Amino acid sequence: MTDSKPPDSSSAPQPTTADEPPAGNGQCEQKDPRGEQEGHPRPSCGNPEELLKMEQEMRITDSIEDAGLLESSMRLKPHEAQSYRKKALWVSWVSIGVTIILAIAAFTVSIMRHSASAFGFAFDAVLDVLSSVIVLWRYSNAAAVHSAHREYIACIILGVIFILSSMCILGKAIHDLATKLLPEVDDFLFSVSIVSGVVCSILCVIKFMLGKVLTSRALITDGFNSLVGGVMGFSILVSAEVFKHEPNVWYLDGTIGVLIGLIILAYGVKLLADMIPRVRQTRNYERFE
Repeated sequence: MTDSKPPDSSSAPQPTTADEPPAGNGQCEQKDPRGEQEGHPRPSCGNPEELLKMEQEMRITDSIEDAGLLESSMRLKPHEAQSYRKKALWVSWVSIGVTIILAIAAFTVSIMRHSASAFGFAFDAVLDVLSSVIVLWRYSNAAAVHSAHREYIACIILGVIFILSSMCILGKAIHDLATKLLPEVDDFLFSVSIVSGVVCSILCVIKFMLGKVLTSRALITDGFNSLVGGVMGFSILVSAEVFKHEPNVWYLDGTIGVLIGLIILAYGVKLLADMIPRVRQTRNYERFE
């Protein structure tokens, strides 16, 4: 008979144990490749409550972006958003009324005193009226206060208006430089330039503040237009004062007009380049019309 030997325990395969992370506060979360691709920071090991909070914030951000809304929808409560929307409407109405008066005065100065910079300011004032009208349309619908699609459409319209306006300003300024048109200086020109510069600067600050709170590129663009109007208002004063004491520097007025026209043109082109792709991305999310 053959003696049967008991199995050698030393030769038996030992079971392998997987390293499992400890449960509780020491547990690390799994990597989120989607979050890393989209630019969200990957949470590190720590308190589970903090990890849960970060995950919730990332989910909320993704849902906001996927819904075609602006960042202001995450920061403002509904009643706060409506309050700022009404303020934006009021500022736009005031801006329209004031800039219409300034545009008429500036056109009068431009014709009577042959001032290229006054003509440029008058055209910029008309542009300010149009941009404020677009802002009125942008915030006329209370339900669309956070609509990204509506925001981008308003910016595209503003970009087109900026480009058209810049061409008119450049044409007038270059014509005056080519024909060596000399500006005439008087108290009326000084009054218009000072009032225009101060009023447009105040409107610029208010629009920038509202645009930052509402994360509105349209409001910020409207504020930029008011800023340009303020600069042009003061430039009328500077060029007129320089020409009064140094008639040989007659080209300063036209040069300022060319510079302002180029700035408006560059801003309009950049606005279109930024906003056209975004309109295409958010057109499927518009639910407010």
